[in-house]
Amino acid sequence: MRLSELREGESATIEHVGGDLRLRRRILEMGLVKGTRVRVEKYAPLKDPLELVARGIHLSLRVEEAEHIRVEKVD
Repeated sequence: MRLSELREGESATIEHVGGDLRLRRRILEMGLVKGTRVRVEKYAPLKDPLELVARGIHLSLRVEEAEHIRVEKVD
């Protein structure tokens, strides 16, 4: 599934980061690499951007960017 498909409060582990080179590099530099566990903290009122917590850090991503990240949902 895609990171953008997770609901508020759900967690997942990153499996793959796609997208063009610049986007991929930016996401990887944020620390969102394969194996990282992320939790969707909340969505903005208009559902874009979304706030994530990864490695104890709060990050914001546009939904369009989150579509390029494949994850496996964690219970």
